[in-house]
Amino acid sequence: MTTVEKLPMVVAADWVAGSDQGSWTYADYAALTGDECLYEVVNGVLYMTPAPSWSHQEVVLEIAAHLRSYIQLRKLGGVFVAPIDVALASNTVFQPDVVVLLKTGRDKLRDNHIVGAPDLVVEVVSPGSALYDRHDKNVAYAQAGVPEYWIVDTAAHTVELLALEGEKYRLAGVFQGKAVLPSKVLPGFNVAVEKFFESAWS
Repeated sequence: MTTVEKLPMVVAADWVAGSDQGSWTYADYAALTGDECLYEVVNGVLYMTPAPSWSHQEVVLEIAAHLRSYIQLRKLGGVFVAPIDVALASNTVFQPDVVVLLKTGRDKLRDNHIVGAPDLVVEVVSPGSALYDRHDKNVAYAQAGVPEYWIVDTAAHTVELLALEGEKYRLAGVFQGKAVLPSKVLPGFNVAVEKFFESAWS
């Protein structure tokens, strides 16, 4: 493992044997073996993403649990947590922290991945991924037509809700504490944001 690979931040994985940077496809990405690193592809460029911390995983699971309860009760579709590949295009593949796919998009679900835009993606940001989540993924999710994108900040205990308008996201607000998210994808999802940050260790 190189020094670059140990950095707790998203970096272009220039050292990985395979396609030239800028030419990676989902097929190239799916063929990677024998490596425990986490990778994603943006416009044909392969990136290495840092392994999540335990606190990151706690928040991801809390959010997923609340979403799953809401969706299962109403039989709306499915909730998935990383690692699940979401191929937004032939040259763009992400592993969002949480993915919601409603039944209307069932045809996008394959055995090992999702093809096309899910209905909702959630990314829990860390210092090493903040710019990547707020810019690269923001642009890619919007271009693919993902209706809602939630950006979760574990330090500030906030959730930014981005709603797709045309080809770009509009910030619906930054929510915290007892506020609930005004989701159009999941109307009536009345879970206080503070519930996402409850920890068994506090």
